[in-house]
Amino acid sequence: MRLLERMRKEWFMVGIVLAIAGAKLKPSIGVNGGPLKPEITVSYIAVSTIFFNSGLSLKTEELTSALVHIKLHLFIQIFTLAFFPAAIWLFLQLLSVTPINEWLLKGLQTVGCMPPPVSSAVILTKAVGGNEAAAIFNSAFGSFLGIIITPLLLLVFLGSSSSVPFTSIFSQLFMTVVVPLIIGQIVRRYIKDWLERKKPPFGAISSSVLLMIIYTTFCDTFSNPNIDLDKFSLVLILFIIFSIQLSFMLLTFIFSTRSNSGFTPADTVAIIFCSTHKSLTLGIPMLKIVFAGHEHLSLISVPLLIYHPVQILLGSVLVPTIKSWMVSRQKGVKLTRPTV
Repeated sequence: MRLLERMRKEWFMVGIVLAIAGAKLKPSIGVNGGPLKPEITVSYIAVSTIFFNSGLSLKTEELTSALVHIKLHLFIQIFTLAFFPAAIWLFLQLLSVTPINEWLLKGLQTVGCMPPPVSSAVILTKAVGGNEAAAIFNSAFGSFLGIIITPLLLLVFLGSSSSVPFTSIFSQLFMTVVVPLIIGQIVRRYIKDWLERKKPPFGAISSSVLLMIIYTTFCDTFSNPNIDLDKFSLVLILFIIFSIQLSFMLLTFIFSTRSNSGFTPADTVAIIFCSTHKSLTLGIPMLKIVFAGHEHLSLISVPLLIYHPVQILLGSVLVPTIKSWMVSRQKGVKLTRPTV
């Protein structure tokens, strides 16, 4: 199962490259008013499909056992949805004086505002042997919180109320995100046994729809002759994203391993991944809604498109190191326990 998941993620990365290349070759197909009619098929049908799919696949009935770890959940959610975006905002005040493309910098801020993903943090936590129940809970709960908090954070830190009415944003979010998610959860209650038995390819469905959204987003970019992305800015953004990922992983590790933290080594593993990972599946549709019609939407989306594979790559590379640390710490705890 883990091998299939890894293969799916690798093909998804290839799909992103092909989607962007296809948009470059023939942008007229995916622009607003083009043959694909993205103003309908993407803005409403594709986004609703992703969140209905999320509602069907989220195993919220298995999360009750993790509810008791209030301190752990508060740490992850506050770090992800408060500290992360605020720290990025402060960092961007320094970067604003550099020649880096301003829309890529705004894209970095959108990364900070995103909720945790519903899959990668859980998969990596499980691979290490960490607190999987906590990872599942915080990924699912963070996704629900993100539906409300992420658009608010985007409006606070970036502001798009001047071009898109606040009420319009949230009415569309409600109809294309909240309603499909709730319907998916209701449907899941009635077909739960069938879903567990058949195991439909939820990941593949969401990835396919997401590729369509990415394709149409970049069609808008390449059809606009006024947009120019310099390679220097792109390379710097890639380096910055790697640095942010590593720095925040180290920061969460330091905070969660203090002697008075109250967290176990298994808890620390879940904290490291859940606090620093950001959702592409939820993020891209939200950006599409909040920045609908914005000529620089694709440039704003680029950092999130980069952040997604970086978090999986770094996480996968660090799995053996984190696992050996966790095992050694757990052995140390067992040895220090008094014998009766």
